[in-house]
Amino acid sequence: MRTVIQRVSKASVTVDGEVVSSIGHGLLVLLGIEDADGTDDIDWLAQKIANLRIFNDEAGVMNLSVMDTGGEVIVVSQFTLHALTKKGNRPSYIKASKPAIAIPMYEEFVDKLEAILGKKVGTGIFGADMKVELLNDGPVTISIDTKNKE
Repeated sequence: MRTVIQRVSKASVTVDGEVVSSIGHGLLVLLGIEDADGTDDIDWLAQKIANLRIFNDEAGVMNLSVMDTGGEVIVVSQFTLHALTKKGNRPSYIKASKPAIAIPMYEEFVDKLEAILGKKVGTGIFGADMKVELLNDGPVTISIDTKNKE
């Protein structure tokens, strides 16, 4: 699984002119799934995101997690995170999972994150033409790949 995590002051997802999710202070998580991903990736990544200390404490040091701050989370599926760009100028998405595999894994990831956070997690609509709007706070943007845990 590949993810781009952005600390936000606010974020929303709109589909066909209708806002389907919106949050205030928290995290916008863009999530890409490949066929090699499994339950271990879901469990590890959900824990990592919930506990990632990228929010400022009272001293202005990034020392608090989204759980510590009571922040909200939106998770948006994004197959383009698995773009291969080595050859030519047209990205290949061959590594990105097809919907039959990706949708259940995406839903399992959201469920796992909700269980850890103890609250509802906003989502987009899988496969829809989504408009994602955010106010990046910091800016703070972190990328994580469960196949390359650095």
